[in-house]
Amino acid sequence: MSTLNPHQLDAEALYATLLADVKAGLAGVPDVAIVGIHSGGAWIAERLAADLGLSARCGVLDVSFYRDDYAKKGLPADVKPTNITFDVAAANILLVDDVLYTGRTTRAAINELFDYGRPARIMLAALVDRGERQLPVAADFVAAKVAVPAGQALVLKRTDDDKFTLTIE
Repeated sequence: MSTLNPHQLDAEALYATLLADVKAGLAGVPDVAIVGIHSGGAWIAERLAADLGLSARCGVLDVSFYRDDYAKKGLPADVKPTNITFDVAAANILLVDDVLYTGRTTRAAINELFDYGRPARIMLAALVDRGERQLPVAADFVAAKVAVPAGQALVLKRTDDDKFTLTIE
């Protein structure tokens, strides 16, 4: 994992690094399933699942109702349904997000996952880690650490041909 300037971000190169790390890290791990956090994490999870031959065991979470700031922020306009079609109980879950930041989204995702059963293990993968954690959350797999100025966000986008780009907004 490297530390990058936010203006040097090649999302496709970062994805290739993440894929290689995940592939090596999951070698020999039984009963693996991949769950992506809506929306960017879901895109990455779908692509990882396809590249790893796990498409039948890929799900998506929308943590909107599980966030600790739900009462303050309200429901976002782009809520998507959670879709997990495999048995979570006793599975080794690779939870995927695009940008790891405060840790609050990860906490919400873990809470929601437990509503579907008790996994044997939850591992976390993120394309980038921008630091500034508010909760004790660390990724098992991360392609790069990126320093982003306060008040700005890293945003993953997916093109029509399923390529990833990262921008600062």
